[in-house]
Amino acid sequence: MARLRITPATAGRTITRDQHTVLAPVTPPDAVTPPGCAPPEEVLPGAAPPIPTRRARLLARLGRRRRLLVPLVVAVLLLQMAVAMITTAVEQTPTIDEPVYVAAAAVYLHEHSLRLNPEHPPLGKLVIAAGVAAAGPHFDRGYDGDQSHVGRHLLYESGNDPWRLMLWARLPVIALTLLFGLVVFVFARELAGVVGGLGALTLYAFSPDVVAHGSLATLDVPAAGFVLTSVWLLWRARRRPLLGLPLAGAALGAAVATKMNTLAAVPVLLLLAGLSVWRARRGTAASGARLSLFARAAAGAAVAALVAIAVVWAAYLAVDPRLRWTPASGEVPAVHGLRGLLTGLLPFPEAYRDGMRLQFGLDNAHWEGFLFGRHYAGSLWYYLPAALLVKTPIGALVLWTAGTAAFLTNRQLRCGAPYLLLPAAVLLVAAMDSRRDFGVRYAVFVPMFGAVAAVGVLALRRRWVPVVAAGLLAFVAVSSLRTFPFYLPYANEAFGGPAKTHERLHDSNVDWGQDLGRLADRLRHRYAGRHVWLVYKGSGVPSYYGIHASDPRRQAERKVRGLLVVSDSSVAKARGRLARLIHSSHEVDEVGHSITIFRR
Repeated sequence: MARLRITPATAGRTITRDQHTVLAPVTPPDAVTPPGCAPPEEVLPGAAPPIPTRRARLLARLGRRRRLLVPLVVAVLLLQMAVAMITTAVEQTPTIDEPVYVAAAAVYLHEHSLRLNPEHPPLGKLVIAAGVAAAGPHFDRGYDGDQSHVGRHLLYESGNDPWRLMLWARLPVIALTLLFGLVVFVFARELAGVVGGLGALTLYAFSPDVVAHGSLATLDVPAAGFVLTSVWLLWRARRRPLLGLPLAGAALGAAVATKMNTLAAVPVLLLLAGLSVWRARRGTAASGARLSLFARAAAGAAVAALVAIAVVWAAYLAVDPRLRWTPASGEVPAVHGLRGLLTGLLPFPEAYRDGMRLQFGLDNAHWEGFLFGRHYAGSLWYYLPAALLVKTPIGALVLWTAGTAAFLTNRQLRCGAPYLLLPAAVLLVAAMDSRRDFGVRYAVFVPMFGAVAAVGVLALRRRWVPVVAAGLLAFVAVSSLRTFPFYLPYANEAFGGPAKTHERLHDSNVDWGQDLGRLADRLRHRYAGRHVWLVYKGSGVPSYYGIHASDPRRQAERKVRGLLVVSDSSVAKARGRLARLIHSSHEVDEVGHSITIFRR
């Protein structure tokens, strides 16, 4: 008997073949879905394979060539991303947060102690510790100080080479960022086929924000990538919940054990875990078994939650199996109200709960922001959307918007909308509620999820869609390559490009202390012998790089003569004497789009 394939085109018809008459089952309208939502094609049992026709053989040859071409394109995209990130990692001096994380990683390795940087869980720093261990730096066990001092001592006062140590610390994060690129590709391919997967990977690989922060020894990209991985595994769990749910729980636990802001996504992902079980079992459940389905869905969410909790505990136990944790007197603030109640109920080690209290204390501190030329106290609820508008390539913005609209309005894509859009939306709302307007790194999950959501444009059945989408992807690639290797201060063409970012944003959007080495080279080759006055915002030590400068804020204005060098974040928020010095000076140069040189 020949094999009979049943598709939506033959559903409900009476088909006669080899003297056998069968009635193809009727496929409900909701089942006509894109590749990621479609159930497996049904095949009659006992059927023999069909005899290949000439057209079938031609298609088979094209399929084999495509199977070879697709891995090659994926490799090329990830290779260019790796080159961009490694080049950036090699050329940049330590950013503000990196020495703290590197120091904590060294303490983990040598002291097995949680004493440094308790406001962040340890898993991301354990990833960084893999690179620190490979670098093998000298570590002074007897040095006592706060986390920023320990980081500076490790990099600049212990006989270590900060260039080499920082590169090794950054390499594990770079490798993890590339692995998340594979998650983006596979997730998008399951939703919209190979073309969609390659398009999503292109958006990811050329995202300036992902490249910028994926090349640093920080926690933002690892945390966001683990959340995306958990969502992808929950999507796959609709077919294989027994395997997918524990893996999704492990990825969720990795996110929570890397950065605490991912806790906002936990309720959503647990709901999605239940939804995946519901969809997996709905077709096999007997009529009237709705209560049983609810019980199975709740059990699936519980499994994911228990695995996530276990991963968080494992991260802390990996640092210190005895979980020794004694905060300094007055270090951990008291947290009252609903926040305090929820923190106390977290099923995590006490060090994690104290870290949450520290985060709430930091959020309640006095912070200042800068947006579109306005220097303000406190925070603005629309800061992150506005910053993303500036720092995202125009082509990516268009594709994200069109893809998101398609997921919300297209019946064939709605099954994927809760998985793809809801976690990102909840995380963005939670980040917008923060009082620290420091940069889009707090929303770096947006370009990751946005890259996958962009595949929704393929649901638009218009001949011009592939051409326009390809053009927008090319525009993204060109815009990203033009900013190489200055990814941190990237701004799209509508806002003047990287050279104008400092006029609209500050801090890690522009100037995070990354260009101290480039400044040293510029002063040595172009301004040798000039007296330098420096206002530097960063964690680097200028004298280590050969920059011998004075602080102009400690001298009378009439004595400040020569070169005035100011980090752009300090320019943006300048007040009093520094503001007067800048306004009475003449701008002559800039370094890395993050430091401005004035002549007085």
